[in-house]
Amino acid sequence: MKPLIVLFASFLISGLAMWLMGYETDLQTAGSIAMAVMLSFTAVSHFVFVKGMAAMIPGFIPFKNALVYLTGGLEFVLAAGLLFPSLRFATGWATILFFLLILPANIQAAVDKVNLQTGANDGPGLSYLWFRIPLQVLFIAWVFLSAVMAG
Repeated sequence: MKPLIVLFASFLISGLAMWLMGYETDLQTAGSIAMAVMLSFTAVSHFVFVKGMAAMIPGFIPFKNALVYLTGGLEFVLAAGLLFPSLRFATGWATILFFLLILPANIQAAVDKVNLQTGANDGPGLSYLWFRIPLQVLFIAWVFLSAVMAG
């Protein structure tokens, strides 16, 4: 829920800032800025909640902590790429691929009832998927409309 709030708040603030500074309000740019802020916000959790993030990764995948750090760093790189118009198209596609690749970890987390903050198995469970999967679809559509279509 927090990433969704960050995304929409960042979008509104970006659009408002463009308008207040006298620029033409460009919804695609505001959308890319908002996604960059949201990705940066979620990237931080990869470094703060390593145990919980590692618990989301399916058991057969090795080096879970390293993968958590790597994907956190990747989120920062994707966020930066969305801020540069010349990189936005390619970064948009890479971000969409990233969202598709992390969906199984989110499903695994729901099945195992992973608590992101502690890594314990006392999280929301399968009901979380009713929110998470549509959220993932929204993120993909957002990136497509704000970054890929802009390129």
